[in-house]
Amino acid sequence: MNITLFTKIEKPTVKEVIDYLKNHFNRVNVYYGPRNDPFPPTAFDESPDILISYLSPWIIPLKVLSNTKLYNINFHPAPPEYPGTGCFNFAIYNGEKVYGATAHLMEEKVDTGEIIGVKRFQLLESDSVYSLSIKTYGYMLSLFYEVIDYIMINKKIPDTKERWSRKPYTRKDLENLCKINADMKKKEIKKRVRATYYPGMPGPYINIYSHKFEYNPQR
Repeated sequence: MNITLFTKIEKPTVKEVIDYLKNHFNRVNVYYGPRNDPFPPTAFDESPDILISYLSPWIIPLKVLSNTKLYNINFHPAPPEYPGTGCFNFAIYNGEKVYGATAHLMEEKVDTGEIIGVKRFQLLESDSVYSLSIKTYGYMLSLFYEVIDYIMINKKIPDTKERWSRKPYTRKDLENLCKINADMKKKEIKKRVRATYYPGMPGPYINIYSHKFEYNPQR
């Protein structure tokens, strides 16, 4: 069985995913790169049995998905309540007590396909965006093992009763969450800072006379 994997090589658990696939399948082609890289053109020539998106920097084009013989599977670092981007951020902002990771079949529209696996865990009041992301990657790796093992043993995908509960969050939604203004109450500002600050990444900010000032507790 042949596998095509799209991923970000620097993300936690990615090495384990690659090693596991190469240990169990005849041929594994891996495509990886940063988010702003163009989609690899040679991927259009692939015709794998299973295509896997695991923290992929790209939205997989429909033409590529159509070439897959069996299943196009995405591992999403959020539960079905949080499709799209900025999932860690919105879950923390909304005060969720439970979070998770989702495995689903891919459609042309992001995070809309049939859900084939979910793994949930507790989201703590002390969790930051960083700590939640690291915890999620660990649970997502466990979900990856479960789903791939199930397919290898049963020759079919798992069946669940899970459904997406809303339309996917967008990058514009996340950008709006990062915005802070002087009219906000102290509690709201603290919520937004906790929900959007991630070391080394763009996060909460305020605009003053067309100048953008970003929150940085390390300075």
